[in-house]
Order: sequence, then structure tokens, then C-alpha cells
Amino acid sequence: MSSAHTEQPGTPPEQAELDAVVVGAGFSGLYMLHRLRDTLGMTARVFEAADDVGGTWYWNRYPGARCDSESYFYSFSDRLSEDLLEEWTWSERFAAQPEILRYLQHVADRYDLRKDIRFRTKVVGADYDAATGRWTVRTDDGGQVTATYLITAVGCLSTTNLPDFPGRDSFRGESYHTGVWPHEGVDFTGKRVIVIGTGATAVQAVPEIAQDAAHVYVLQRTANYDIAGGNRPMDAEDGRKIKDNYREIWKTTRETAFGFPYEVADRTALSVSDEERQRIFAEAWERGGFRLGTTFNDLLLDEKANETAAEFLRARIRERVRDPKVAELLSPRDHPFFTKRPPLENGYYETFNRENVTLVDVREAPIQEITPTGVRTADAEYEADVIVYATGFDAMTGTLFRLGIRGRDGVALEEKWAEGPHSYLGIATHGFPNLFMITGPQSPSVLSNMPVSIEQHVDWITDCLRFLREQGYDTIEALPDAEDDWVGHHNEVTQLTLLPRANSWWVGANIPGKPRNLYPYVGGVGTYRLICDEIAARGYDGFGLGSGGTITTGQFTGAARRKYTEIVEEAATKAS
Repeated sequence: MSSAHTEQPGTPPEQAELDAVVVGAGFSGLYMLHRLRDTLGMTARVFEAADDVGGTWYWNRYPGARCDSESYFYSFSDRLSEDLLEEWTWSERFAAQPEILRYLQHVADRYDLRKDIRFRTKVVGADYDAATGRWTVRTDDGGQVTATYLITAVGCLSTTNLPDFPGRDSFRGESYHTGVWPHEGVDFTGKRVIVIGTGATAVQAVPEIAQDAAHVYVLQRTANYDIAGGNRPMDAEDGRKIKDNYREIWKTTRETAFGFPYEVADRTALSVSDEERQRIFAEAWERGGFRLGTTFNDLLLDEKANETAAEFLRARIRERVRDPKVAELLSPRDHPFFTKRPPLENGYYETFNRENVTLVDVREAPIQEITPTGVRTADAEYEADVIVYATGFDAMTGTLFRLGIRGRDGVALEEKWAEGPHSYLGIATHGFPNLFMITGPQSPSVLSNMPVSIEQHVDWITDCLRFLREQGYDTIEALPDAEDDWVGHHNEVTQLTLLPRANSWWVGANIPGKPRNLYPYVGGVGTYRLICDEIAARGYDGFGLGSGGTITTGQFTGAARRKYTEIVEEAATKAS
């Protein structure tokens, strides 16, 4: 692990006047810093709470942690550097956490980014001053800087969700959350372990923990549709083929619905025979990854179509889990396929054939309390030496709210979004001039391959800042009518799908009291890109422009909605 940090313990709090402040040093923050500094020639500072780069891949070090997008396109594209693509070779089809972290450290070193990153520093407040048109950003070490632009690069899954179970602090054993795992690792040898949760992190961690633990109790509230990962080592032939086709690969990722280099098939699930459908599903299953979701174009739109995929997955579970009762408990029945985040698994279901693994249904018998020796449910007590909370995150908005962002008239972002996010394109929000959110709520974000959406946002912001400079402006703010129109469009597209049918973290259902909305935009990565490009081409339609905090010009013509309609109509014409 690299240790070439720019500051040492005891470095005085920073005081500076900058062009831009970026919060976070993961994929988003590193690329944004590069573009601000090396493309635009701006002065910029990144604040990062960790002591190194990496973002989610710095913190999430639980056993089995790896990416669910294939390594070769879960990386920076040729937009950053074709040389980087050529010099870096991935060792596995789905890279594990240590390798992704090494990759991001390599990027930081290669582009000399660390000198403009302030590590071990949390942003605790950011206030907009309308009189000067600048943001004042305060940090937990007493530092205070000002900047014209504030850009959040905090990721969508970075504030952990630790349920407030009664007695949680009474447990006398070891407790860990998968999202803030000890860097030195955890030794489970011979220990009794309770894992609470069965989402993406548990699906990766449970098989690893079970290899060493004396016994593992997996407490499941909701079964998930877990898809075969098909992870394997990458050989030299794999690497050469990918490098030779990188330009086409990245072109495809930018145009597809989910940012993957493979298209959703142009057919409906019920347009083929049962036998043909099973063959198509089986082929996608064998190839592994999220290809199962691209087999038909109506799986997220039509309940009957969706059920064909859901039953295919339940059949795979029954084939792999010996105990029929356990297999049924692992088989989802309460929500359609892909309306909750489907984890990729590599041996998860077979883990429940082990004698030292017990599946506990906490929907039927809910958790009553954490005791000094374990967990008590409505019908039993389970003793343990270790409790692992695989309970996810306060996604999309949790970390944004923790930054203490206040816009015009001191209005807090959390206050403005009290009923749910209200943004324009998921990038900006009215009342908060010069605030840009990379992969913010109501943009594709977590419904996509993240690096593709990250690059699109960073590039759009870069082009926007260049436009402002060339036109003699330094202030930009979303107009309220444009924001209302985008939120309305976002909600309309959401209602065309089955996604609202599930109590998922995509809709905020995992956080008590959180407004229930679909937080990511489901209109598609390629479609969203065209919409954003159209808005930019029209002189940033829907934004007010000005200088020194004063908006003097701007228009709203509804370009976003019109562009979406145009794209849909073109697709319908081609289909007919």
C-alpha cells in the first residue's frame, strides 16, 4: 500500500483560496482532480477522510470483497489515457478489493495527484456566500478554505447503515460492519459468527468466513436473486484481446442502458418458446455476470416476463442447495427480479450445504435484541463470538447530508431534500449555485457500471466549467422549472418499471424515515448521456448563468424531456 502522502501528522489546518474543492478521492475524485488541474488549469484541493486514495475500495476490505462489474471495464477509459489501459493488466475477471485499490493508487501516483489531496481530513461544513459567489469549506482539523466551485465525489455507498437494534452495544464479542472493515483483517478460525444481512457484501463474505469459522449463522430478512459470477483468472490471451478492442468496448459502454459493453437483446421474454427462453437464460447464466438481465428487453417492464427470469433463478437455487426447506427460504417470492440489487455470487448457495452454516429466517422470527453473548430472535437465541453487520448503506444521500452543505440563505441540502431528492440531472440543485454532484441522486449512478457514469459526469462538469470561463461567467445554478421538470420526468420513467415494487435500498427502504423514492435514474446510461449533451449544446438549457453569485441570464426550454421523447420515438421506429 502506497504511503506517498503529501502531509504528515500534525500538518497545520489548511487555509486557502481555490478555484474548486472536491470531496472524496475514489474513482470520482481522482478523475475530477485530474480534469480540473491538468485540463482546465484550475487550483483545486481534494479532501479525503481516509489516509489514502480508493474511496469504497479503501474501506470495504471484508473477506471476499470484489467488484461485480468485469475488471476490464470497471476502470478508467481512454478518456483518461490509452497508455494506462495498455500498461495495466487485471489478474481476474472480477477484480478483488486489493487489486482495485492498487489500481487506484497507481493512477494517483502516475498522474501525481496526491500533492493536491488532503488525507485524513473530513469536510464538516460547506456554506455558500451569495455576496461573493464562493463556497467556504470547513474541515474537522479546523481548516477553512474558499472556492468558486464545490464538487462532491463521495460515492453512492459510503455511509454505513448500522441498525439500532436494542442492546447492540452490550455484545461482549467482536463486532464489525462490512463497510468499515479492519485493515489488518479478522481471524474467524474456530469462532462462532453471526452475519446479519444477505445483500451483496454478505453474499461475498459468507463463503469466505465459513471456511474458517466453527459455525456461521446467517440471519436473512429478505432473500435475493443472486446471479452466478463466473469469476476466473485472466490469462495473457484475455488481456491482449481486451487491449486490442478497448476503443470499441468503451464506445459500447457509453451507449448501453447500464454502462456495460453488451447490449440488451431486442426481444421480449414471451416472444419466444419456453424451451428457447430457458436456453437463452442458461447461456447467460453460464457466461456469468449481469448478462442475465440483458437477455430480454422487458424484464423490468412486464411482470409476467420478469417472472420467467425469477423462476429460472429459483430453479438454480433448488439445484444447488440440498435441503429443500433451505432452498425455498433462499428463493425470493416477494419482489420481482432486478428490483433489488442482484449480487453476483461465487459459491454462496453451496455454502448452505456445509454443516457449519445455518440459515436463520428473521422475517418469520425478527431480531428482538443483541445480547451480551449473541442475538435473540422471536423464537431462539444464537450465541456468537463475532457479529458481522452486512447491513448496507444510507445510499445516495447519506454522505451528502453529512457534509453540512448549505446554499443560498443558509438552507441545508438535507432541509431542501426533506421529502426526497430534487435535482436537475442529478448533477445540480436549485438554491446551491456552483455545487456539482458526481453520480448524484436522479442520475444513473448505481443502476450502471459506475466508472462509466463517473467519467460522463466529470467530463460534463469539465466542459461546463470551460464554457463558463469562455463566456465570462463564474456562476451557474439550476433553474427551478428545469429541476421540477427533471424530477417529474424521473418519476414518470420510474413508474414505467417494476422497480418501485421492492423494498430496496434503491428506494431508501432500508433506512427508517427515509423518503421513499427511486434514487437512481432508470432511463439508461446512453439515453442520459444524450440528454446531458443536448442540454450543454443548448448553452446549458435549464441553468441560470452569471458572475459573482448573481444570475443574469439563462433559459429553460424543456430540452431534457424533449430529447428523451425523441430517443424513445427513434427506438420505436427502428423496432417497427
